[in-house]
Amino acid sequence: MNKSIKKFLITVSAVGALLFPVLSPSVVGAANIATNLCNGTQLSANAAGPAACDNGSTDQTLQDTVDLVVNLLSLIVGLAASIMITFGVYYGAISSAGSDTARRAKNSVIYAMIGLVIVAVAQVIVRVVIGKASAIK
Repeated sequence: MNKSIKKFLITVSAVGALLFPVLSPSVVGAANIATNLCNGTQLSANAAGPAACDNGSTDQTLQDTVDLVVNLLSLIVGLAASIMITFGVYYGAISSAGSDTARRAKNSVIYAMIGLVIVAVAQVIVRVVIGKASAIK
C-alpha cells in the first residue's frame, strides 16, 4: 500500500476516533434523547410529550432563535460531513493506489473536514456577534 494512502487512512481513523463520541447516539442514550436535545438548546423537557421542550417562559428572544437555527444548521452540516467522511474512507480503502477513485475519496474527506472547520468558525462568529448585541441592550 502506498505511504500516502497509509497516512491518509491513519489521519482519517484518528479524526473518526475523535468524532465518534460526539456523533455516536449511544453516548446520548436512547431513553434521554428528548431531554438531552432540550438541554442542548438550553431548554427543559416538559410534561407535554417526549419531543416538547419548554424554557419556562413564553418570551423567545432573537438570541434564542438564532441559537436554535445555528445549532440545527450545524447539526445538518455535521451529519452530512460525517457521511461524506465515511464514504470517502470506504472508497479510499477499496480503491487502488493512484486511481481517480482514490483521489476523489481523499478530496471528499478533505472537503468534509474543511466544511466542519467552516461551521465551527461560523458558530464562534455568531456567538460573538450575538454576545456583543446583547451587551449593547
